[in-house]
Amino acid sequence: MTGAEGASGAGDSAVDTVIADFNRAYAELTAPGAPFAWTVHDVRGVPTRVFDSAPPHMRVIWELAGAKGDAEYLVYGSERYSYSDAAARVRSLAHHLRDEHAVGRGDRVAIGMRNYPEWVISYWAITSLGAAAVALNSWWTGPELEFALADSSPVVAILDGERLERLSQNAGTPALIVTRHEGDLPAGVSRWDDVVDVAGAPARLPAAEIEPDDDIGIFYTSGTTGPPKGAQTTHRGSIHNLLNLAFIKYCGDAARARRLVEQGLAPEEDPGAPVTLLPVPLFHVTGCTCVLHPVTATGGRLILMHHWDPAEALRLIERERVTTVTGVPTMSRELLRHPDWGGTDTSSVRSMGGGGAALQPDLVARIDTSLRRGSPVTGYGLTETTGIATAIGSEFYVAKPESVGPVVPCMEAKVVDADGNDVATGEQGELLLRGPNVIKGYLNNPEATAEAIVDGWFRTGDIAEIDVDGWIHIKDRAKDVVIRGGENVHCAEVEAALHELDEVAEVAVFGVPDDRLGEEVAAAVMLGPDAELTADDLTAHLTGRLARFKHPRHVWFLDEPLPRNANGKFLKRDLRARLAPQTETAVLPE
Repeated sequence: MTGAEGASGAGDSAVDTVIADFNRAYAELTAPGAPFAWTVHDVRGVPTRVFDSAPPHMRVIWELAGAKGDAEYLVYGSERYSYSDAAARVRSLAHHLRDEHAVGRGDRVAIGMRNYPEWVISYWAITSLGAAAVALNSWWTGPELEFALADSSPVVAILDGERLERLSQNAGTPALIVTRHEGDLPAGVSRWDDVVDVAGAPARLPAAEIEPDDDIGIFYTSGTTGPPKGAQTTHRGSIHNLLNLAFIKYCGDAARARRLVEQGLAPEEDPGAPVTLLPVPLFHVTGCTCVLHPVTATGGRLILMHHWDPAEALRLIERERVTTVTGVPTMSRELLRHPDWGGTDTSSVRSMGGGGAALQPDLVARIDTSLRRGSPVTGYGLTETTGIATAIGSEFYVAKPESVGPVVPCMEAKVVDADGNDVATGEQGELLLRGPNVIKGYLNNPEATAEAIVDGWFRTGDIAEIDVDGWIHIKDRAKDVVIRGGENVHCAEVEAALHELDEVAEVAVFGVPDDRLGEEVAAAVMLGPDAELTADDLTAHLTGRLARFKHPRHVWFLDEPLPRNANGKFLKRDLRARLAPQTETAVLPE
């Protein structure tokens, strides 16, 4: 079953009515000739649903946004940029990249920095040339940054000073442009202010040829084996994610408007262009394609945060009259629990939630009751789907809080058993997704691509079921990945780093529940004969090798072999069930 094609199931009549309203609006908005109508096209050899109204590429979106003039676009601390300000900088940087470095279609340019305005400006300049933006994780250590630069081979890397300092002098990096750096720069490194000339910016972007299935971004993600993989997102995928986000909003608005009319009530007031707080990194698909893209397309204002701080977030919500807060569930929970919540004017907030991990049902209810004029929202997706595969919000989410909503219009979903056979409605299996926003593949890794994408179907590794309404319920993850506050931690990578210690005989890394972050990284370790190690020793070893968020926060030193199955694989669920409830663990520092 795909989309919202099912009939409403039995249950509470009020809930059934709300879901039925949404599903009816879904069908009407996607009918032939409707605003979100689609037809099937051949996309890279796969029959794919494509929106009839889809623009060819994201440069169209930026060119329309860049014409919004003096409307405010970016806010960072005391810095404020209008759309005209940003557009001039984008044009200047784009001409520099083309004229000085010959950047064009098919090339790559890396971005490695905090959520600065320069990240956004760099992104639009790069992608408007037909090049792909390589989004470097700003939490990575020097060796991790250098791996991604070597893997993606960018023509230029645009970094902040902090990222520059992490690179070794012999890293063999590409040409560098550096911003937010005090002091002298190494020879051959360009300073942002010397490259971006706002006063002398050309009147137009350089000409560029861009096809729908050209790469627009390389987003690194952890898989089940090996180092991080560079997921190749495309212009077509980004366009469809943008339209899917718009569809979910319009679908909810249409269903709600009809119900209000039937009740003889006035339609709700349109809040206008969004004012969105962005506490999550732009180097993730959530921050880039699910927040930056729609805010830009709708002429909204984007409030950038240097790092997550709930007190600062509340201050910004009140000062900027924020309408949308999009982050990982941890952030919503910390906002609602913060002692300043009650004394902060949050009446402007219309939606709170996001993705990266599931919102627990209690959090859905808490958001719904805590916001004066707003409601909870969620989206399920992966880097490999360029954003959302499902989404839902407001009263429709409250009606079914254990679901992540219906599949978006141009994406197909199915649940299969271990042999790849479709399972019946309501039964569990692995969730597979197919559509125009599935990535092209993993950069330089055809084996991983072939394993993950079969006949256009992306194997999510998530255990799910599709109910009679066509709505998806995520039950578990088959992939060996811990999602810590929205960050994916690849267990095998952590295990490999710990195995570098001679004292470690066996180690299994897994996730344990955490009230604040959803999950925390944990490790069960068996030492060799007569070996001695402490939690501090593990911390010292991992520091500099892996980003801090990948370090285990809970460690159990066991004096017996770790449990394995017949194939020799660790029984991590058994370990989690046995060890997580215990309190006598070696807890590593933050």
